Amino acid sequence: MKLETYEGNLQELEADVLVLILDAQNPLFDLDNEALQERIAGAQAQFSAGKLSRELSFDTTGLKVGSVLLFSSELEKNHGFWENLKTFAARGLRYGAETGRPRVAFALNGSAGLEHVGKLVEGLILGSYSFEKYRQKPRNLFEDSVAVIWTTSSEQAQQQIERSQIYCQATNTARDLVNEPGAVVTPAALVRRCQDLAATHNLQVEIWDKDRLAQDRRVGLLAVGGGSEHPPFMATLSYQPDSPSDVHLVLVGKGVTFDSGGISIKPADKMHLMRGDMAGAGAVLGAMDIIGQLKPDIRVTAIVVTAENAPDGKSMRPGDILVYRNNKSVHIENTDAEGRLILADGLIHAGDIGATHILDVATLTGAAVRALGYSFTGLMGNNRTLINAVTRAGGNHGEAYWKLPLPAEYKEYIKSAVADVNNMGGPAAGAITAGLFLQEFVPAGAAWAHLDIAPTFWKEKAWKYFGEGASGVAARTLADLALNWSEHTAR
Repeated sequence: MKLETYEGNLQELEADVLVLILDAQNPLFDLDNEALQERIAGAQAQFSAGKLSRELSFDTTGLKVGSVLLFSSELEKNHGFWENLKTFAARGLRYGAETGRPRVAFALNGSAGLEHVGKLVEGLILGSYSFEKYRQKPRNLFEDSVAVIWTTSSEQAQQQIERSQIYCQATNTARDLVNEPGAVVTPAALVRRCQDLAATHNLQVEIWDKDRLAQDRRVGLLAVGGGSEHPPFMATLSYQPDSPSDVHLVLVGKGVTFDSGGISIKPADKMHLMRGDMAGAGAVLGAMDIIGQLKPDIRVTAIVVTAENAPDGKSMRPGDILVYRNNKSVHIENTDAEGRLILADGLIHAGDIGATHILDVATLTGAAVRALGYSFTGLMGNNRTLINAVTRAGGNHGEAYWKLPLPAEYKEYIKSAVADVNNMGGPAAGAITAGLFLQEFVPAGAAWAHLDIAPTFWKEKAWKYFGEGASGVAARTLADLALNWSEHTAR
């Protein structure tokens, strides 16, 4: 797909399809054509009366635009304006591609149009993504597509386009990582991605291989990765702003590149999706890709903790006890509760490097899915300001977070008769007890929030502007939080 801008009038606009989006609160386009305006006014009345339940298309005469495709916010009342705008953008581009009309223009030349160019571009880029690497005949539906953005200022529009491209291309790269097989995206492959980002964006990278993990007592990674032929790693990727920063934001990403469950092996049904158990690491790396290009005013470090959880004679066993670097002991009741074990290593290291604020991101619990469905990421933590800041940052990109409690009384659920804490919390409140487990390893004095992306990392069917597969959730949220830190944390 190619992107172009256009700053002229309707008579000179050349396109196969012109997409117009009607919204009562946001006048997005301005048409100097009386006949077309009358047609649109009639359609608007039909949308408002519920007589049109889908987009309306019609051919034009006397114009260099072949046909008009008309959307209305009345068609999507479950989502906000930005999400509707992105959804309609993706649908418009697809309509053109599927009907052999690849040049699609989007009218944003109205009084409220210019400010929303970036959001429309998000819908175009995220909505045209597909993972085709392994198909004998890739379905490159948008290969010839050209999206023309009709605007009042190409210069100002281009600034938004470039920023949205950075956000969305990094998100799509994170989606690629999740969509890849576990045999391709191994722990070593995630480390190579860290190194590539460091080289591309002049970031600092540090790697812990298996020997160094043992030397530093990163026992969670060693235990989880002990049964795999692919050894575990920990990597840090650091961005330092030009001016000194009192804030050190640390992003900890769970990178279980394939989760069989270990000895407590998972059911075969949908185990193939466990190649995506590294989506937290993918989100963190996507965020660092954005941060490395757009350069926030605060210091940011990503910690990627990565291992493959496989059954083997060297695997950890139910009943094992791990003693972490901070001397806290953990009883292993179930080897399939492995993500929290490696995140504990990452949280401890966040304290070692002086984090003031910590966000961990993980496909952690099926309980979060059962509690929230597939549209909300679970969010919990020890600092209301940070939790609210995450929610605001996510709202800028259509990523919804729902705060869950961390009641102290529920710590009873993760008590162990033989260790300081148990890695399972019983059948009730599974997402919350996982968060309480992680809280045991949060360094004193640090503001911390936990993002359980198990509900949102994968789309089993098309949703809004996403196709089936990995969503890249949280990459844009984390980057937006860092880039707009003062704004998000001021309230």
